[in-house]
Amino acid sequence: MSFFREFCAFCALGLFIGVFGACGADAAVPYKVTLITMDQMDRYWAGIDEGAAKAAEELGNVEYKWTAPDVKDNDKQIAFIKNEISEGADAILLAANGPDVVTSALEEAAAAGVKLVYVDSPANFPAVATFTTDNEAAGATAGRELLKALEAVGALEGAVGVVNVNAITASTVAREKGFRKVFEGTKYTLLDTQYGEGDVTRSAELAAAFIEQGVVGLFGANEGSSVGVGNAIRDAKRKVPGVGFDTSDALRALIEDGHLVATMAQNPRVMGYEGMKAAVAALRGKVVSPEPVDTGVSVLTKRAM
Repeated sequence: MSFFREFCAFCALGLFIGVFGACGADAAVPYKVTLITMDQMDRYWAGIDEGAAKAAEELGNVEYKWTAPDVKDNDKQIAFIKNEISEGADAILLAANGPDVVTSALEEAAAAGVKLVYVDSPANFPAVATFTTDNEAAGATAGRELLKALEAVGALEGAVGVVNVNAITASTVAREKGFRKVFEGTKYTLLDTQYGEGDVTRSAELAAAFIEQGVVGLFGANEGSSVGVGNAIRDAKRKVPGVGFDTSDALRALIEDGHLVATMAQNPRVMGYEGMKAAVAALRGKVVSPEPVDTGVSVLTKRAM
């Protein structure tokens, strides 16, 4: 009888260890979270990566990586999203190339149970959370900075050039919209936007062409566009005020040397940090607000550096 009781106790203990050991093993499996940005060209994206990595380290139990196409390309970004789905990503932090171009890939992700969080640039598809700059308001701030600079040099009328990324990326389109609104009702004429895909060399060529046309001011809508604008102003025989967007060592140097008046500094680390926390919270079954969160912007000038 004693042997029987001991045998039953041993079996019960084995069952207990098996069940709770399995639960422990499941709990130890890390969440797979991937950041997918538009490209790898801009230093700006590294800021989002740094914020996401910091949050992942603090949260623990997260297998995190950053991946992106080498250049802005819709098909390439779609391929990256689908690849992460096939590799079993639990959540994707996404800076969408355009509001609608990646919809089919996001539908596939949602069907696979992948949690979506937008950082910097959202798409027109439901996500757990969104962390981005109020880009239209930030663009308006850039417009006001250029207006002040134009008045300071006595250029009270004339043409203004805009170098943007493309006509579909929601964030940069909104920046340009806000920028243009500031000039409504003034004596300035905004010329047709030129698109350089965020490439510094191409953007510099476009900005140089604007200068040759006689513009009195220039605006670059993202990091690559802004560096291109600043380089064109630096190399031009005729100097014009220029305002940019984003921050990098190159942009800081252009401001320090007087080739750009100012740039709009976003908070990419906050986007990445809060985006990661929201993704993991959703994976853990917590309620996360889908309302977009404005992570703010500040004006960086030579005086403010």
